[in-house]
Amino acid sequence: MEKFVFFGGKGGVGKTTMSAAYAVKCAATGLDTLVVSTDPAHSTSDVFDQRLGDEPQAVEGRDGLWAMEIDPDEEVEHHLMETKRALGDQVSAALVNEIDRQIEMAHQTPGAYEAALFDRFVDVMRSSENFDRVVFDTSPTGGTLRLLGLPDFLEGWIDRLRRKREKSIDLFEKAAIGNNEPRRVMDGDPILARLQERKEFFEYAGETLREHAAFFLVVNPDELSVRETRRAAEGLSERGLPVRGLAVNRLTPSPDDDENGRGARYLRDRVATERAHLRTLREEFDQPVVAEIETRVEEVKGDFLTEVANELDIGADAPATPSEASR
Repeated sequence: MEKFVFFGGKGGVGKTTMSAAYAVKCAATGLDTLVVSTDPAHSTSDVFDQRLGDEPQAVEGRDGLWAMEIDPDEEVEHHLMETKRALGDQVSAALVNEIDRQIEMAHQTPGAYEAALFDRFVDVMRSSENFDRVVFDTSPTGGTLRLLGLPDFLEGWIDRLRRKREKSIDLFEKAAIGNNEPRRVMDGDPILARLQERKEFFEYAGETLREHAAFFLVVNPDELSVRETRRAAEGLSERGLPVRGLAVNRLTPSPDDDENGRGARYLRDRVATERAHLRTLREEFDQPVVAEIETRVEEVKGDFLTEVANELDIGADAPATPSEASR
């Protein structure tokens, strides 16, 4: 199994349960495992009955397991300040206020949230040398697809910015006249250096997601969730990120054969409907069903989390080394 494992899906299907359970499974096999929540709803703290923050914290009572919750609002604010600082260093004092205003406006536009969050979770991947496996509990499907689609889009955008910057510098140098000696500002230009740094950042992200990440979708046995899962699987595949498997969560348990009351009849009808959706997932989707998790009466935490971990048919073997992965 790859080092980075993502669990995505429609909001409310149980991604946190699946990602936490899989992280527990990996840690139980001896892998130092980090589970990362990028979902604004943040229920990882609830699952582990422990307050979590923006940095990895050891999960109490679980050897080899750490967890963290990325706060999207804080990341957007951090991204805003970092962008202001980076650009503010390159312009005159007279332009700083206008630059700040433009940046603040840009951070209120669609996509700013995804860009800030993307930077943070790629930073987590790049600084994960202390962990054998990193499990991501992602935001609901639409946001995740936009997030994971950023590398290819932004690589091209940055290339265009670089070409424009290089052209403007070239024209500036050619226009140098009189006592002004032509200056080779292209070399060491801070803006070009920043663009190159961002390009390398997104190249790393794209390569890592394609070569060292596995994607699973969590789905509930209902029509809306099945439809959303189909769209998500197609969207990820189009980005070169094929889904490895489907984890079906919240299946209704069947009543005993001798139960015939109103509640039992309802449960049988519900089970029949869910089994029909399960057949659709098994027969019409290219991805295998890797888990069939029944609804629990109590919250899935503690021993229940271990039970779910044992029901996940997802390998918890150590990631291949770079040399092994290239074979």
